[in-house]
Amino acid sequence: MFRTFLVFSIFRAIYGAGILVVTWFLATSGETPWWSSIIFLIFSMVFSRVLFNRIKQRWPQLFETSQDPVV
Repeated sequence: MFRTFLVFSIFRAIYGAGILVVTWFLATSGETPWWSSIIFLIFSMVFSRVLFNRIKQRWPQLFETSQDPVV
């Protein structure tokens, strides 16, 4: 369970940094409307869940939990 949390946290940190950079460029660009960054953030929330589920399917060994009881 800890490994899953760790992998998810690393994914969120890398993905989140990229999303913040793109959102900042959208928000500060004079050529795009103000609502484009909001639409991009909503799309990125859905896309991140799909992407993380695909990562879990591609590398299931990263998310396996051990069946050994904790003593």
